[in-house]
Amino acid sequence: MLDLTTDARDAARPEASGDYEHVRRAIEFISSAWKSQPSVAAIAAHAGLSESHLAHVFRRWAGLSPKAFLQALTLDHARGLLRDSASVLDAALEVGLSGPGRLHDLFVTHEAMSPGEYKTGGAGLTLAYGFHPSPFGEALVVATQRGLAGLGWVDDKAAPGSAADSGKPAGGREGALADMARRWPRATFVRDDAATAPYVTRAFDPARWRADAPLRVVLIGTDFEVRVWETLLRIPVGKAATYGEVASKIGKPKAARAVGAAVGRNPVSFVVPCHRVLGGNGALTGYHWGLTRKQAIIGWEAGRVAAQ
Repeated sequence: MLDLTTDARDAARPEASGDYEHVRRAIEFISSAWKSQPSVAAIAAHAGLSESHLAHVFRRWAGLSPKAFLQALTLDHARGLLRDSASVLDAALEVGLSGPGRLHDLFVTHEAMSPGEYKTGGAGLTLAYGFHPSPFGEALVVATQRGLAGLGWVDDKAAPGSAADSGKPAGGREGALADMARRWPRATFVRDDAATAPYVTRAFDPARWRADAPLRVVLIGTDFEVRVWETLLRIPVGKAATYGEVASKIGKPKAARAVGAAVGRNPVSFVVPCHRVLGGNGALTGYHWGLTRKQAIIGWEAGRVAAQ
């Protein structure tokens, strides 16, 4: 059994934060070749690492071996996540946001901006932003005085097709900030890494996922989007839901497509777990910050669950 305390400390170390760039190549290979269940030697060769180095990096990064990570990304695993998702969501509606078992979720408490505040495009709102290392590459964090408002990722370039399909900027820090700022075009953005750093620590260190000190999140979107995001918060670590199930939970059973659009516009990645929404057949469908990163987050969370 894995030592959660040790893994949590390892995940927070600078070298572990940098591991994502090393393992990303391995994840991309696993993603394309999972049906053939490639050997660890094949994965390591594609990543340009020795087997022992790959195993060390993966375990430090995710708390599980490359082979276990491969298993976590198979469709059988994804279907397993969905198997009791409806009952999980029903239970969550009754008891709050915490997940089952010993591993509770991020212990998020949240509030939503009023529709009037959202419709102004953030006019009069000052948002602090900063760039920080995380287990999934460099993160962009946006916060108000009331709590975390945005969490996204910095990439050298956008995912293939994303710029044409959604207007997402090309990449880099400037592109990541522009992607976030277009959500609230009339807000004032001020660089303040010191103000945003605590949110990164709280979000990515499972040892700090505490019920007595919940992470406060400010949801800034339309009424419909906020209802979707609130439902996502009720999907525990190690579980998943389909777009149709989320639509049913908000009382709009025929709105699965609109739910998918709202999931794609979620500004608070990871904390509001849009990565836990899968296709109806368990397929790991698209993700605003790239399918490879979605797969990485699911595998990383599998390591946290395995530690229980």
